[in-house]
Amino acid sequence: MAKKALTRAGEAGESLACEFLRRLGYEIVARNFRCRSGEVDVVAKQGGTTVFVEVKDRASASHGEGHEAVTFGKRRRIIRAAKLFAASRGLFDSPLRFDVISIDRSGSGGPRLRHDTGAFDVEGC
Repeated sequence: MAKKALTRAGEAGESLACEFLRRLGYEIVARNFRCRSGEVDVVAKQGGTTVFVEVKDRASASHGEGHEAVTFGKRRRIIRAAKLFAASRGLFDSPLRFDVISIDRSGSGGPRLRHDTGAFDVEGC
């Protein structure tokens, strides 16, 4: 698949995840924060907590469920990027949380979302 097609698919999944989070009362702070250390798909606030969200959008289950693709290495890159984001905005006084939203588009009836709140901690576990 071409890089542009992957980017459009990723953007669609992130937009769907942001809509979902807004309906739950989250405030979207940033999308696609990138740095040399890694990337965070969505940064949101839920009350006083800053939430870093990894979004995995799957058209089929042939490569496993989206949440299964967030490996230890991927979590470490997200954590490094999240720490830089938090430091650059003075957010270390507020609690930080790491969530994963998996989007499954393989069935009929529209996409199904799975939201794993607190999917891993700052140590990557």
